Amino acid sequence: MRRIGIVGGLGPESTVDYYRMIISEYGKQRQGHAPEIVVYSLNMKDFPHPTQKDAIIEWLLHAVNSLHKAGADFGLIASNTPHIVFDELELQSPMPLLSIVRETLRVVKDLNLGKVGLLGTRVTMGSDFYRRVFSREHIAMVVPNALEQAYISDKLRTEIIFNRIVEETRGGLLKIAKRLVDDEGIEGLILGCTELPLILTDDAFGIRFLNTSRIHAESAVRFCLTGQ
Repeated sequence: MRRIGIVGGLGPESTVDYYRMIISEYGKQRQGHAPEIVVYSLNMKDFPHPTQKDAIIEWLLHAVNSLHKAGADFGLIASNTPHIVFDELELQSPMPLLSIVRETLRVVKDLNLGKVGLLGTRVTMGSDFYRRVFSREHIAMVVPNALEQAYISDKLRTEIIFNRIVEETRGGLLKIAKRLVDDEGIEGLILGCTELPLILTDDAFGIRFLNTSRIHAESAVRFCLTGQ
């Protein structure tokens, strides 16, 4: 068994969600046993500006190094947005890191989806770190329009990240998802912010809503047990 290291706090509610899912999945596979986990919870307010990539790498690397020194055998960042610097961070990490993007791609390929939508923070939707990885497998990706992105970003920042689940907001997010199905022909929807599964809990409109938190957590258990 490999000890799991989690860079969390981005935000805290989704980190709690990760912990519960990892404990649950591991228990299913190992008859009630629990894995060894080390968590380094960062202060989200200290997240450098998205344009300051070197500062983001340094900030995350300190957490990764701390987890390694605490005995973690591999690590994961329990958030999508910091994956904007994942490739650079991975090169400097003293231990293997599991990418939420690559693990989500693995699931999308297993489902044989050719075109997916992506919801997330403004940084995640506006950056290419998801599209770049998915395009290598010839999987098309679309994001909401500018007004929709502003709505999603506002609701994440002011409500969902604090686990404030508002039904009107759920309806607004589903309206965006429906438009992507009708206008863009998406075959699946990536919930590319680890807070989004807190409010979008079920599939809809005949497509899969891909919970990146759960995908990442289940991948952590797999790697913990098999190293693959």
